[in-house]
Amino acid sequence: MFTGIIEEIGTVRAVRRGAQSAVLEIGASEVLQGTRTGDSIAVSGICLTVTALGAGFFSADVMHETLDRSALGALRTGDAVNLERAMPADGRFGGHIVSGHIDGTGTVTAIRKDDNAVWYTIRVDREVLRYIIEKGSIAIDGISLTVARLERETFSVSVIPHTAAVTTLSRRRVGDRVNLENDCIGKYVARLLGDTGGGITKQFLLENGF
Repeated sequence: MFTGIIEEIGTVRAVRRGAQSAVLEIGASEVLQGTRTGDSIAVSGICLTVTALGAGFFSADVMHETLDRSALGALRTGDAVNLERAMPADGRFGGHIVSGHIDGTGTVTAIRKDDNAVWYTIRVDREVLRYIIEKGSIAIDGISLTVARLERETFSVSVIPHTAAVTTLSRRRVGDRVNLENDCIGKYVARLLGDTGGGITKQFLLENGF
């Protein structure tokens, strides 16, 4: 489990592609401290398993499914990625619950300055948008952010300078593809509501001990 508070920006040192998979080699420093082979690191919001460690880098395998459903497939040598180690049991929960299992991707459609903040507008498919609520949480490339505005096909976040500076958001441009993970609590609630046949009723609550 992750919190969406990025620890550092890493650099893709190599991408070794297979027929339908890839191995990423990522340069880093902070996230290597205390990390062992088999540990989890979120790479731009995608939970990956460390398969090898070296001086100033780690490697991770990326499956066919992950390449298809995320923006990792577009990574090239020299690209910057957000990095976060899995949260320790005694750590601070500064962001929100982030699993590292994304729901889809979105496209940056607008970037505008607003005094000291920067607004990013993201277009997403309906299947992802249905779980997004205004003032709710969302992870963009693994960054814990608050939804500031919600439209029919887009949502927007307002980012403070510090967040932009310590993540890859400051490098994003209109047209870029980003990884998105919805708030997991909302997804579970939506699934449970769907399984009741259209909604929570008084009869349903009584039958289930409420």
